[in-house]
Amino acid sequence: MQADRSSTTRFSVPVDAALRAAGWLPGRWDIKQAEIWADTLREHTSPAGHRHAVFPAAVEAWAEFGGLHITAQGPGRALAPSALHLDPLHGLHMARTLGDLGRALGTEVCPLGLEPDTHTMLAIDTEGRVYALDHTGDWYLGPSLDQAFTTLLTGIPPVRLTAG
Repeated sequence: MQADRSSTTRFSVPVDAALRAAGWLPGRWDIKQAEIWADTLREHTSPAGHRHAVFPAAVEAWAEFGGLHITAQGPGRALAPSALHLDPLHGLHMARTLGDLGRALGTEVCPLGLEPDTHTMLAIDTEGRVYALDHTGDWYLGPSLDQAFTTLLTGIPPVRLTAG
């Protein structure tokens, strides 16, 4: 008898494979490193006086997935899947940009990591929603980090954020 994987795994097979290949396992939790990142971001002030917002959803995401270099394990559906480096310090000098995005969305936004191939910044808000910021605009990746991984690692087109 074959087990029903949908009830035993948090992620789809391709996302789970990519995360495990990067070193993630269920229960991974490096709160010490997450707190180091939180302190570094809180202590940083841009030359114009902008500061990062740091909140529980970001710290929890860093504790579970921070430091991972994730590469998709298969082809994308509609787009090429993204490679990811989940390190919030990629966004250290993006306090103003992330602050502006947060104000536009009516929330606070904090750096999550980077798509190194495209230099796309990944960010998370206070509710755990995930966004991508690149030279073409700002994108909504999903209501949770789990959904954002599915979007990015399986090549699902993200939703472009627009005014209004």
